[in-house]
Amino acid sequence: QVQLAESGGGSVQAGDSLTLSCAATGSTVRYTMAWFRQAPGKERIFVGGISWDGNGPDYADSLSGRFEISRDNNKETLVLQMNNLKPEDTAVYYCDRKTGRTPSPQTYDYHYWGQGTQVTVSS
Repeated sequence: QVQLAESGGGSVQAGDSLTLSCAATGSTVRYTMAWFRQAPGKERIFVGGISWDGNGPDYADSLSGRFEISRDNNKETLVLQMNNLKPEDTAVYYCDRKTGRTPSPQTYDYHYWGQGTQVTVSS
């Protein structure tokens, strides 16, 4: 059974950095992994994803190079490095996996969501 646990969120000031981690168990090594985020009152949206062999990663266009995704298959860990954070980055951040080699920006392609980790950025 796949289980995902996000961590590393917190409250920061604009311009700060945060590193989020997703600990995965139950067969995630040969799957594409992705980060999504959901702001209050808004839909869950794609942040970025990375294939099982590290191909890519793919990012949402709006992030403008501020975020970086990496994974360690030996530790079954997915990482999201977020730099120069902005108030609009405030959201709950989730990780998940999908089959296939290409990350998808569609939530319906992912089925195992973790509990999420809250990121709050103050101006």
